Amino acid sequence: MADRIVLNSISYHGHGAIENIVPELKARGFKKAFVTSDADLIKFGVTAKVTDLLEKAGFPYTVFSDIKPNPTIENVKNGVEAFKRSGADCIIALGGGSSMDTAKAIGIIANNPEFADVRSLEGVAPTKKHAVFTIAVPTTAGTAAEVTINYVITDVEKKRKFVCVDTNDIPDIAVVDPDMMSTMPKSLTAATGMDALTHAIEGYITKAHCTISDMFHLEAIHLIAKNLRGAVQNTPEGREGMALGQYIAGMGFSNVGLGIVHSMAHGLSALYDTPHGVACAILLPVGLDYNKPVCGERYRAIGKAMEVKGIDSMTDKEAAEATIAEVRKLSKDVGIPENLRGILKEEDIRFLAESAYADACRPGNPRETSVEEIVELYRSQL
Repeated sequence: MADRIVLNSISYHGHGAIENIVPELKARGFKKAFVTSDADLIKFGVTAKVTDLLEKAGFPYTVFSDIKPNPTIENVKNGVEAFKRSGADCIIALGGGSSMDTAKAIGIIANNPEFADVRSLEGVAPTKKHAVFTIAVPTTAGTAAEVTINYVITDVEKKRKFVCVDTNDIPDIAVVDPDMMSTMPKSLTAATGMDALTHAIEGYITKAHCTISDMFHLEAIHLIAKNLRGAVQNTPEGREGMALGQYIAGMGFSNVGLGIVHSMAHGLSALYDTPHGVACAILLPVGLDYNKPVCGERYRAIGKAMEVKGIDSMTDKEAAEATIAEVRKLSKDVGIPENLRGILKEEDIRFLAESAYADACRPGNPRETSVEEIVELYRSQL
């Protein structure tokens, strides 16, 4: 079976990368941009870093900011209508995963109106046309939505998140500028950074991993472990390292999938509005411990990438335990809670476990699981 790798056509990395946005749009003959962003990014002047460039160049644009932290079906529907009214012919997705996921869904539906029912995009949707031309500009170092073929939407009515996987949704251009991330508060930096680490580690141990994805994931693990603490302290080196590390993680997991950590985390965000990165960070050691019987030997490579001291002389069991301990330490160092107490309610566990089992990320988990086993994993965090 052949391994498929899907990446952006073009990506820009480093300080000042946003200067390439207007030239790329003009070179392709586009006339007006539809900028997706959220209210906080507008309030704190982050969105203006890009819209100022558009204004300076005399490039027309419309801003759409009806986007929740866990974007909903309603957000997408409103966005599609706003895009149609705007007269725009291209999209600039500016923000964290929420803004970029919303933009992906808008761009897909705009060019594939037969999928106007957002729920019809769940799983692998057979869309025929690529999304509206999109330049994705992340303002967080975590989701890597700018380079993935996935997006996640919340179904408020059914109290669940659903994952959409579609090669037609990948942004045409990614602009990864660490300067766009410099105003992130510590808590958001920590949460999104641990989400990126979860992407890299789950992607490395998932069933579909391959030589190319392994290369991406191990380098991403190394960069994130080395730079996340600094990024939380807002050092330039930390910000730059995390911007690159989270993107490289996305290059990998987008093509090979994830596992039960993400499937379990999705339910927590849908039901309690828990920040996705926080949920992933708390559950990552739980998932690693659960998966030890089937892929513990790969934990040594993860530990080496995280620079665990003395790991070469350890047994496989010792190396696995040391790696999981290092993940817990990094999470604690950046201020992530140690468990789900105060978040998870006993009466919701069965519903959450059933949702996690049905989640699109679950089949990629290296160890076969069941609703009952997931129930026990949740319960272990009370």
